[in-house]
Amino acid sequence: MLLSVAASHPLLLAGGRGGAARAHPSIHAAKLEALNGRQRRSSFSTLSCACSPSPPSGDRGAGSARSLIDELPVLSPAVPWEADDIWRIYAGYFFILHIPLSFAGLDVVAKVLQRSSLDSMTTVISTVILQLAELTLALALLQYTAIPGHAIQPFFCGKVFTKRSWVKETVLGFAVLMTLVSTTSILADKFVGFEDAYDPILKEILSDSPASVFLCFFLYCVIAPLSEETIYRGFLLTALSSSMKWRDAVLISSLAFTAAHLSCKSSIQLFVVGCITGLAYCRTGTLAASFTIHSLYNAVVLYMALVS
Repeated sequence: MLLSVAASHPLLLAGGRGGAARAHPSIHAAKLEALNGRQRRSSFSTLSCACSPSPPSGDRGAGSARSLIDELPVLSPAVPWEADDIWRIYAGYFFILHIPLSFAGLDVVAKVLQRSSLDSMTTVISTVILQLAELTLALALLQYTAIPGHAIQPFFCGKVFTKRSWVKETVLGFAVLMTLVSTTSILADKFVGFEDAYDPILKEILSDSPASVFLCFFLYCVIAPLSEETIYRGFLLTALSSSMKWRDAVLISSLAFTAAHLSCKSSIQLFVVGCITGLAYCRTGTLAASFTIHSLYNAVVLYMALVS
């Protein structure tokens, strides 16, 4: 960079020598020294303004696409958690909050109500309450494990309210997601055989009453995406990307997101959802994009289950 700047002004040095030498040698020397000083300051200023190192000229063609991908994310590396504590925090959330509330919570509700099984309305209301409790306790855990003096509220607010435009990336991400999910579903039906992928309990809730349908859409299109995007993109993906390449962080957080659902049948589609929402989040820097994609995807799945 410094050599290219110095070589970009050869005529200025030549002109200084020609005219100034006839007037007086000391004047010529002073002007030449001042010109060299200005040129050195300009060179160092140009060098210090570079935000990323430029590849050698021979590698520009081959590495331009790779450089574009490496500079893709707009996430800040500053996170309110220590890098060594990330997986311990997630393990605490997963085993202490997620598993008991998401997979054993309804059994506890049934025992408290002294019922062998819950009706559709009680099931969906209880699930809404359990999901809200999980999100609230997860935020409390993230604040408790944060670096002393760091508050997570402004951190997450900065991930939602942003000046960057995210609508285009959201529309593109949702279109890509539905294309990939549809393709995998068609291939699965062709090579594995057709299978009803909708939960019978979910279909029962959707066919119960308009109130249960509304609560079900509210649960799967608002509460669930809000909770999962906060944990898996807002916390896990952001924290991992501060200490590794963003592409690795997207893949790892998507694997964790997939594993958290404990569903082998839907693992491929869940992984695709995690990758697309993670990519949208990295491109925009806002959870609004990933939340919208996640919410729209769940809405489509619920609608298809409703009309099936």
